[in-house]
Amino acid sequence: MDKVGLFHFVAEPYLLDFRGRVTLPMIGNYLIHAASSHAGERGFGFDAMSERHTAWVLSRLAIEMREYPTAFERIDLYTWIDEVGRLFTSRCFELTDGKGKTFGFARSVWAAIDMETRRPTLLDAEALGRYIDPRPCPIEKPGKIAPAEGRAEGIPYTIKYSDLDINGHFNSVKYMEHLLDLFDIDRFKRQEIRRMEIAYMAEGKQGMPLTLHKAEVSEDHYELAICHEGKALCRAAVSWNG
Repeated sequence: MDKVGLFHFVAEPYLLDFRGRVTLPMIGNYLIHAASSHAGERGFGFDAMSERHTAWVLSRLAIEMREYPTAFERIDLYTWIDEVGRLFTSRCFELTDGKGKTFGFARSVWAAIDMETRRPTLLDAEALGRYIDPRPCPIEKPGKIAPAEGRAEGIPYTIKYSDLDINGHFNSVKYMEHLLDLFDIDRFKRQEIRRMEIAYMAEGKQGMPLTLHKAEVSEDHYELAICHEGKALCRAAVSWNG
């Protein structure tokens, strides 16, 4: 089986934002779908992991967009593994229109956890390593994000039904949605997000009271955080086109 997976999507109008463009959270959904399907087709997906009482969790994600798909545009999404370690594996993505135009790239870091203890488990580096591919991904890897919670007052939010994933935890994409809601809609009218990076640090559960923080680093760069009782569940960084 090919090391690089290819998955097809269409920018359906009912999934677009008020500007008629695919949103970053929707792109996050595409990436997670492709990652899950690619892993499943190669024997290390949801079902295989469940049999071993383990599960994949997304640890870090960086998305860098050159252009956002608009209504009915075709999206060809390529995904491949580029590194495998003892506890983490990194996966890359490229989004194109199938005609030579690249919309953007993404990098992600994943860990396998024990479903009972919620602790990381060792990866089968030999098995996963067979799918490493040298295809280039020309964006920076996710890096360290400074804490925003100490520099910005928090906006309260409580985790609700629609925030939960299949494991009953705060959905990875919902983190993105709530963080982007911290920006005024006028910003989206005049600028595009060039890069969003997010580090997932702890799991959220239904009813958990949160605070959402946004700290301005420079005119077009922000650091953000979602916290529970002062402890960060995630930290993120957003850079806008000038």
